[in-house]
Amino acid sequence: MIILVAGAAGPAGQAVVRRFTGQGHTVIGVDKSGADGTLAVDLLDAEAVRKLAEDIKAEHGHLDGVVHLVGGWRGSKTFAETSLDDWALLHDLLIRTLQHVTLAVEPLLKASERGRFAIVSAKAAERPTQGNAAYAAAKAAAEAWTLAFADALEGTSATANILVVKALVHDGMRAASPDKTFPGFTDVGDLAAAVEALWDTDANGTRVDLTG
Repeated sequence: MIILVAGAAGPAGQAVVRRFTGQGHTVIGVDKSGADGTLAVDLLDAEAVRKLAEDIKAEHGHLDGVVHLVGGWRGSKTFAETSLDDWALLHDLLIRTLQHVTLAVEPLLKASERGRFAIVSAKAAERPTQGNAAYAAAKAAAEAWTLAFADALEGTSATANILVVKALVHDGMRAASPDKTFPGFTDVGDLAAAVEALWDTDANGTRVDLTG
C-alpha cells in the first residue's frame, strides 16, 4: 500500500511509519521539520499540500491511507487565563492542516481500492475542562471536519475515522519519568496497531476509543 503519514517525525508518527514499512508498504512521511528522513512540507501551505498530492498521484496513481498526526497542546490553569494566541496556534495545527490535507487527498483516497483516513483526537473534546478550552474546542472542530470528510467518502471504498486517546505515551517519556504510571495513556505502538486495524473494517465516520 501507499501510506501518507503527516507529522511523521514525532513519536506517534515514527511508530506508524515503523508499523507499515515493517510490512513492506511504501510510507511517505511528511513533517514541517523534514527531520528523520521525512519530506519537509508545511501543511499550512495549501499549495504545497496540493503539490504533494499531485506528486503522489504522478508517482503512484493512488493513495491507500492517510494518517494525520499533526498536533500540539496549549492550556491554562483557569478559563479566564485562556490565551487566544493559544487558540490561534491550535487552530492552525489541529484544524487548518487537516483541512488542507483532506481537501487535497480526497480524490486519491477515492481512487484506492480500500482508502483509509484517520486522525487522533482526545477525550478532552468530549468533556472540556476550563483550562483546556482552546485545545478541546480545536479537537472537537477537527472531529467535526473529519466526520464531514467521512460523509464525503460514503458510498466509496474509502473511509475516515477518529481514534480517541486521553494522551499518548512512548518509551522516551517512560525513561524520563520511570516512577510515573501514565494511567489511561495510549502507547504509540498500540496507536499504530489501531491505525492498521482500520483496513480490517468498513466502518466509516466512527470514533474508536483507545483509552481502555
